[in-house]
Amino acid sequence: MNPALAARAGTGELVRSVTVSGRTLRVSVRRGDGSAPPLLLMNGIGASLEVLQPFVDELDQRRTVVRFDVPGVGGSPRPVVPYTLATFTPVLAGVLCELGYDGPVDVLGLSWGGALAQHFAVQHRRRCRRLVLAATGTGSLMVPAHPRVLARMLTPQRHRDARYAEEVAATLYGGTVRTDPAMAARVLHSASRLGPRRGYYYQLAASAGWSSLPFLSLIRQRTLVVAGDDDPIIPVVNARILARGIPRAQLHLYSGGHLALVTEAAELAPVVERFLDAD
Repeated sequence: MNPALAARAGTGELVRSVTVSGRTLRVSVRRGDGSAPPLLLMNGIGASLEVLQPFVDELDQRRTVVRFDVPGVGGSPRPVVPYTLATFTPVLAGVLCELGYDGPVDVLGLSWGGALAQHFAVQHRRRCRRLVLAATGTGSLMVPAHPRVLARMLTPQRHRDARYAEEVAATLYGGTVRTDPAMAARVLHSASRLGPRRGYYYQLAASAGWSSLPFLSLIRQRTLVVAGDDDPIIPVVNARILARGIPRAQLHLYSGGHLALVTEAAELAPVVERFLDAD
């Protein structure tokens, strides 16, 4: 592993490359004491695993946390062939096995990662104990963002250009970055983006045409839906749709925007912890 890549993970975390079914992923593991199921984090589009570091830092140290870079993003090499959510979730199940986690895990998906998490929960229901869906929706069949927002989501520029990230922060992310747009650049690591642009487009294509709306009732795990009241990318009505469609879901609304799981990690991490630890 390139030392520069390893240095990007949090202190005490093991960063390594794991290859499953011909796909190599850069994976970070923060090992806990084994008293709680591991938590698998699935990130938003174009975001490397470092983006979630503030959230990981707020989680109890007893909890094992696994996160990864999707193919072609962050430190993972670009895929040789395209992938879809349906073909990628078996890779993640294999990664867990390679890491020694053969039993059920808890899964948290943020934004694009929330779509992946929903698919994982259905396709690998015995591997997913509890599910957290943050700032996400049902895919192509959802209440869409404003066209101006959607247009800016078609390019990875905000992940690579810090000045551009500041320019579009209020429009895209809402919440606290409206008054501190430079925060978006810091959170997204815009000045230190790794991986080819092509990885972003592979990730975008992987979820094209996908929707969980027809199979929400098949998500049987206890689920926490976390959503902000000022999220331009995922209007809050989509969280209500998720919470109503998933049989064992509960909804937590917060005052904030799309990136609050990271920018307000100290507020939201305890919410997630209480849900995961509840009887």
